[in-house]
Amino acid sequence: MLRAKGILMIVVGAMFWGATGPMMEWILDQGMSKQFLLILRLLVAGAGLLAVLKWRGILIRRPFAQPFWTRKLIIFGIFGMLGVQYTFLASIDTSNAVIATLFQFLAPIYIILFVSFIQKAVPPIAQILGMLVTLIGLFLLLTDGTLEGFALSREAVFWGIAVGFAFSFYTLYPARLMQEWGVLLVVGWGMIIGGVILLIFNPITFIKGIPTLFDWQVALMLLGVIIIGTIAFVLFLGSMTYITPVETSVLSSFEPLTAMVISILWFGIRLGTFQLIGGVTMLVGVTAISLIGNKVKTPEVELKIE
Repeated sequence: MLRAKGILMIVVGAMFWGATGPMMEWILDQGMSKQFLLILRLLVAGAGLLAVLKWRGILIRRPFAQPFWTRKLIIFGIFGMLGVQYTFLASIDTSNAVIATLFQFLAPIYIILFVSFIQKAVPPIAQILGMLVTLIGLFLLLTDGTLEGFALSREAVFWGIAVGFAFSFYTLYPARLMQEWGVLLVVGWGMIIGGVILLIFNPITFIKGIPTLFDWQVALMLLGVIIIGTIAFVLFLGSMTYITPVETSVLSSFEPLTAMVISILWFGIRLGTFQLIGGVTMLVGVTAISLIGNKVKTPEVELKIE
């Protein structure tokens, strides 16, 4: 029953996160900067979560009473929460929501390689084959079946690879934090920390972005991104209480599928024939990885960065 709960959480969370991709792409097309979008999203969502927890009688400042947990929260807020949000949005900005979510889908490969390195063991053959199939799909996605050059810009490739690494860190690092303090508290403070750091480095950009909120459609869409995206984050991290990080990453395949359907219906986006084949191949490859995901003891693995 608990496993079924975890699967339901990640599937719904992945679909919600996939839906926010096209929504954020539309907002960026209206002229809003990614820095302004992220600062508002992180601070408003984080403050909302912490307010709910405080209303429920939870002492939200408890983690900061101990330097050990304070350091871990700050690291998660900067490199986990802000890292995955910024790289994902930058990937959307340099390509589109579909490409960004497919790049994020490389995270299971990074996780498997990291876990195998920590455990000093070669990944099972099925996972190796799954990774090879996924990489073949990535090649088709990048080249659209031609060796004459990339179908994507170098900047888009850079941010695409970066979002995969950031998502891997976001998946593995906060396990101990969540066990100690709970998902909502960790996510809430992670958002606040990430938003504050981004605001510190982009005060002028934030001020210049305020007029974009005068368009009620943009403001309403941003509110939707904040609400839906926050639910997605909570469901994603919460699912790891019941299923392994590898399985969580694999079941997030609903994310690129959701983004692809919405982008096609909303923006009329069309991938090249070989890019489409590559995207499907990537999904097949990562699904193959999941077939023996239970054999990889990822719940016991933690990124030990203090």
